[in-house]
Parts: sequence; structure tokens; C-alpha cells
Amino acid sequence: MGVDDEPDLREALKTVAVALKGAGVPFALMGGYAAWARGGPEPDHDVDFLVADEDADHVAQYLAGQDLDVVQPPEDWLFKVYCNGAMVDIIHGPVGGAAHRAEVERASVMDVLSVEMPVLEATELVVHKLNALDEHYCDVAKVLPVLRALREQVDWERVACETADNDFAAMVLFLLDRLGILRS
Repeated sequence: MGVDDEPDLREALKTVAVALKGAGVPFALMGGYAAWARGGPEPDHDVDFLVADEDADHVAQYLAGQDLDVVQPPEDWLFKVYCNGAMVDIIHGPVGGAAHRAEVERASVMDVLSVEMPVLEATELVVHKLNALDEHYCDVAKVLPVLRALREQVDWERVACETADNDFAAMVLFLLDRLGILRS
């Protein structure tokens, strides 16, 4: 455990990333830590990686074979890996359906905490973040700092197209426009 007995998310991120490299399939850091690697605020809940849906079973078996604690929750679009009390989500079916290898392979390699790993592009991150908004999860206060930090790296036209069916995403894009964030 880390400071004040909190799970060390950074160590979990590094441990699982290094293990994923050995699985022999494409993967990418996504979610809050991918945004953090690209200049956003650091998350405090978990770490997220993306794998293709077709690779999920292999990855789960491989990580379990590396003495990591792999747990299948009721949701059928991810599994969880626990590393010294820290939670890492391995997502293979983000909002909108199964993840495909082509999406995972679009990630660019970055140095994150001294470990080279693929990280989803900012536009992909924003699309995922906005498409995750719904009537049960629409806390704009958590989304705005990330979007503001990544604003210059994002293809906002593509985000608007890929989130057009989500009224919550449209509301956030409207707000970003009104705040001048899309024009900066």
C-alpha cells in the first residue's frame, strides 16, 4: 500500500502494463490514467486498459498465470485485476460494443512512469468518456477538467460525430463551446 494506506495505482499501472506486454496481443492504457499521461488530472479510483474483445479471454488467463488476482465481475464488458489492493480494469467492450483490434492498435506508444506502453489518443479518450455519460453517470464536474486539459489534442468534429447519439455528450459539448474551451 502507498501513503495513508491507499492502494498504489501507479505501481499497479506499471505492473499490469509490463504483464500485458508479455501477453502477445495489442493493449492500450485508457481512461483517467491515459488522460493523465496526456496532461490531464491524475485519477484516484482505478487504472483502465483496453484490449480487443477477441483477446479478452487470453489476456485474463495470461494475467492470472502471472500471479495477478483476476476477477470476473457480473458485467460482461470487462474484468478486473487487483494488484496490492489497487484495482485495474481490463476493458474489452466499452460503451457502444466490443473493442476491435484496430481501435487498440491506433494507440501511440508513450513513456508512462518509466514504462513504454501504448496509450489511447486524446480523441479516442474523449469519445469514450463522453459516450459513458448517461442518466446514471453524468457528473460533468469530473469530466470537464479532463476535457479542458486535453482540448488542444482532440479532433472535436470527430468527437461530435462519434457521440451524436448521446444527449449527455451533446450537453457537455454545448457547455464546452459556451465556455470557449472548444475554441482555445
